Amino acid sequence: MKRYNHLIYFFSAAILLLTSCISGDDEVYSPKPKGYYRIDFPEKSYQRYDSLCPYSFEYPSYAVLRNDKHMGADPCWLNIVFPKFDATIHLSYKEVKNNLAEYLADSHDFANKHQVKATGLDEIVVLRDSAKVYGLVFDIAGNTASSLQFYLTDSTKHFMRGALYFNTKPNIDSLQIVVDFIKKDVLHLINSTKWK
Repeated sequence: MKRYNHLIYFFSAAILLLTSCISGDDEVYSPKPKGYYRIDFPEKSYQRYDSLCPYSFEYPSYAVLRNDKHMGADPCWLNIVFPKFDATIHLSYKEVKNNLAEYLADSHDFANKHQVKATGLDEIVVLRDSAKVYGLVFDIAGNTASSLQFYLTDSTKHFMRGALYFNTKPNIDSLQIVVDFIKKDVLHLINSTKWK
């Protein structure tokens, strides 16, 4: 019995000691939330692209223009590369030969493929009658591979399609500010496009 009393005193003292260390005023520490790097954006400035291709446009001076080197790429397919943001706008051009409906359907299909992970899709209509530039911008919200796509046409001869991709796993929480920045460049490209 004496031994039993010693055990009861020992466990009672241990419980009392442990409970006295816990206070309701103590802060509860949890892991620090994941942060994102600060991004310094360059000042907006543009330069004209004009070559043997049947179109011209203005693109950002902080971007690099490269010919598309993929197998099957036409000579007037270009990549506008943003090295600082690890992003690329892929531009493809096709001549319209009574097949505009096919190109339009393909553009809508490419944009709609991203709706599996998208949280929304806004369409911005492009109407520049003076330059005969018409089209649609697909602003795709959510963690999608491509957040921004567009097509431009004159409805009779020219068709251009563009898509913005980042060389990273889609995470709109960290990329949205960059998407918004590049979206202004895409809109400038669209508003400065001219057919030849």
